[in-house]
Amino acid sequence: MTHFGGLVRARREALRRGDRSYSLRQVAARVGIEPAYLSKIERGDVAPPSEATTCRLARELGEDPDVLLALAGKVSSDLKEIIRKRPRLFAELIRQLKEAPDDAILRVVREVRDGDW
Repeated sequence: MTHFGGLVRARREALRRGDRSYSLRQVAARVGIEPAYLSKIERGDVAPPSEATTCRLARELGEDPDVLLALAGKVSSDLKEIIRKRPRLFAELIRQLKEAPDDAILRVVREVRDGDW
């Protein structure tokens, strides 16, 4: 079981314990894929789906689409576009933050979000 598929299956089954509408068939129908394909995704028999399908699956399961995309080895198209505009700066920023503790990264995020530019 892949990390991506395992998370999808665990989350769907946890939701199903409280709500029978989270069966494999019903989730697949709401996401717009075949139940057999969702089963293969959960088992890790196929590569994670497209960005659009992954995002629909994340919303259906109450997961953060960026997290599910990362587990699928993907980056959302809007983030790719942001990085493409200033690739050198974003590459340097990410490399500098690589070893930083979470609280330091959160401080940077808050400063950028709340700063007066």
